[in-house]
Amino acid sequence: MSTLTITLLQQPLVWLDGPANLSHFDAELETVRGSDLIVLPEMFTTGFAMNAAGKGLSKSVVETWLQEWAKETNALIGGSIAVSTPKGAVNRFVLVSPLGDVYHYDKRHLFRMANEHHHFEAGQGRLIIEWRGWWILPQICYDLRFPVWSRNRQDYDLALYVANWPAPRAHHWRTLLAARAIENQAYVAGCNRVGADGNDHSYQGDSQIINPLGEIVARAPENQSAHISAELSLEALQSYREAFPAWHDADRFTL
Repeated sequence: MSTLTITLLQQPLVWLDGPANLSHFDAELETVRGSDLIVLPEMFTTGFAMNAAGKGLSKSVVETWLQEWAKETNALIGGSIAVSTPKGAVNRFVLVSPLGDVYHYDKRHLFRMANEHHHFEAGQGRLIIEWRGWWILPQICYDLRFPVWSRNRQDYDLALYVANWPAPRAHHWRTLLAARAIENQAYVAGCNRVGADGNDHSYQGDSQIINPLGEIVARAPENQSAHISAELSLEALQSYREAFPAWHDADRFTL
């Protein structure tokens, strides 16, 4: 496909109440049609709770729910959830296709200011998904601050960031999303939550879809539930990279 339509669901989350959150997103997803990719926030079944892996819905329940909605909407759909694994809990970005294929990425950079690194295990590898002719890099919240981890090695067209990014650092969120798009010459989409969580942290959203020039093509209103969508052009992306091939001069490195 030369175009990809993406929809971000900027929504409040009910603290540690998986059924309530899935019920809420059921109602929201009823109105979403015509998108190729639908993105929900970080830890969309629980909020950013350190004990979420033991309190949330099971991985199988959430994956089944995502599979049903992927089939219903004919879209790749996902967000992050807390998952218990043999090595410990992980903050996992789960993406599911209409055919039921399940892809996952475990958050690499754990937010030490909330002691996430004491409750979750860090992921060890990047994931890049091919979907309808587009190459997509899923990332989670704090990963946004670490550009080496999202460095485009000419292996992706779109970076996705799902988040519970607090309002006091909203300027950082907006600035870093644009920076990741510009430096990687790729589209970037950031889906954040709104409302307050069980620790009284507030979130104003600022969900955005940004083009490779760092320009905002869709932005959600602050402090409001919202859906935002944009049609992304692979032809425009490739033309820009050819006209301004800064990627040829990127520093080589081994992570």
